[in-house]
Amino acid sequence: MDMLSVIGVILALVAIIGGNALEGGHVGSLINGPALVIVFGGTIGAILLQTPVNVFMHALRSAGLVFRPPRYELTPTIKKIVNWSVVARKEGLLGLENFAEKEPDLFTRKGMQLLVDGSEPEVIRSIMEVELDSGEQHDLQAARMFESMGGYSPTIGIIGAVMGLIHTMQNLADPSKLGTGIATAFVATIYGVGLANLFLLPFGNKLKTIAQQKSHYREMVVEGIVSIAEGENPRSIETKLQGFLN
Repeated sequence: MDMLSVIGVILALVAIIGGNALEGGHVGSLINGPALVIVFGGTIGAILLQTPVNVFMHALRSAGLVFRPPRYELTPTIKKIVNWSVVARKEGLLGLENFAEKEPDLFTRKGMQLLVDGSEPEVIRSIMEVELDSGEQHDLQAARMFESMGGYSPTIGIIGAVMGLIHTMQNLADPSKLGTGIATAFVATIYGVGLANLFLLPFGNKLKTIAQQKSHYREMVVEGIVSIAEGENPRSIETKLQGFLN
């Protein structure tokens, strides 16, 4: 669990609700069904129109990573790759077959299998970099979907505000209906701006960071496996891979 993300969400909500209370408001004043429908429904509808199904589903699955981000342990992985290089020098590339079968990371396992099969270093690098680049683009598309939602949400909140004011103007002769229209107008704006700046845009930026960390880890794995394929000295491989720690 990423405690900073949890604390960030709690702090943001406490700041908004607490500030409202300090000004003499109450939580009930921030709850408005029509405004909720306009902002959330409009934002989701707009993003569904823009986004392919596979990207939309991937973004939904990726949302949980904001609070439970994967851990990419670079130092243990460097030690593991160096150990593989030692085994390869002693027993040959076929000696890595058992390591490849037991490797839990699918990307690394694929590279190890190519290595065991005797593929040329250039071929290994080419195949793995294609998967690395396509995976990064897929992850970044998910992040950009949340950023797009963060762009639509405030605008749709303004639409909700205008609709509330229209409703208010149409009922000037009936004071009992003025409160509902005005409430919808202002609360819709709060929902739109708050949803974008407290959740959607931070979600998008966090997923971008996670995608970059994943790609950085995979680049290190590619470099390590290709170095083993080229027959480099284990000490040289370790020194090279330690550059990814900076």
